[in-house]
Amino acid sequence: MATVLTLDGLEDPRVLEGQGVLERDGLVVIRGLPFSLEPGEAEFLTPEIVAGDSKNISYEPSSGQVGGTRLEGEARGQLGAMMARYSSFAVALLAKIAPAYGPSLQMRRTSFRPGPVDTRVMSKRKDDRRLHVDAFPSNPNQGRRILRVFTNVHPQGLERVWEVAEDDFEAYARRWIAKVKPGSDGALLEAIGLTKGRRTRYDSVMLQLHDKTKLDDAWQLAEPKARLQFPPGSTWIVFTDSVLHAALSGQHAFEQTFYLPPDAMAEPARAPVRVLERLMGQPLV
Repeated sequence: MATVLTLDGLEDPRVLEGQGVLERDGLVVIRGLPFSLEPGEAEFLTPEIVAGDSKNISYEPSSGQVGGTRLEGEARGQLGAMMARYSSFAVALLAKIAPAYGPSLQMRRTSFRPGPVDTRVMSKRKDDRRLHVDAFPSNPNQGRRILRVFTNVHPQGLERVWEVAEDDFEAYARRWIAKVKPGSDGALLEAIGLTKGRRTRYDSVMLQLHDKTKLDDAWQLAEPKARLQFPPGSTWIVFTDSVLHAALSGQHAFEQTFYLPPDAMAEPARAPVRVLERLMGQPLV
C-alpha cells in the first residue's frame, strides 16, 4: 500500500522526509496540528450552510470569493475569513514539509466540507467513496501535479476514513492504459466556455482513467486497499492525482488544493504525465 509517514508535529526530525514520501505516492500525516476555529466559527459546523446541490463550500484565495453557501452578508464574510486562514495554514505547512516546492506552488481553491461523506447520494462517476485519482473535467491541470492538504476539525471526535489502494500510479496506469485514448486537443472546449483552460491530451487520459475505474464495480471490489483513519486535529497531505483514494466517511474538514509543475519535483519522472507519456510513447501536453 501507499507509504504513510506519520509525524508528531512539525518539530518531528523526520519532517523533511515528507517530500520524498509524497513523490513516491505516499501520504504525510501530521498529528497534533489542529486548525483552530476562532470564537463564533463553530456555528459554521453544520451542513445547513451549504447551498442547494453544492457538495462543498469553496473559497478562491486570489479573489476572496466564497461559493457554495447560502450565507450572506456578515456571516458570509466571516466564513470567507475562516477559509482564508486555512489557506494560509496550508501554505505555511507545505513550507515546512516541502520547502523546495515553494516558488513553484500554484494555489487553487480552498474548500470547507461540513456535510457527512457517507450519506451523499450521487452517481458512481461523482461518488468519491469509490477509488479514484483526481481529474477535473472543467478545470484541466495540463500535466501539473494536484497536491492537496486536508484537516479534520470535527468537534465530537469523528474520524475521517479513507481507503488507499496498494498499487502505485505506474502499476495502476499499466493495468488500464490499453483502455484509454489520448483524445484530441481541447482548445474548442475552452473557446466555448466548457473548460477553464485548455484540456490537453493528458487531461483527457486522466479523465478516462477516473471514469473507467469508478464505473468498474468488479475492479473496485477486487483492488487491494488499506483503510486509513484521520482523527480530529490531524492534517494529511497527498498528491491526489497519483494516489488511488476513496473518502468513505467523516464530516467537517478543510482542504486546500495546489498545482505543482512536474519539473519542480525532485523526481519529475514520477509525475503522472511523465509516466503516461512513457507508457503511451507520445507527448500528452
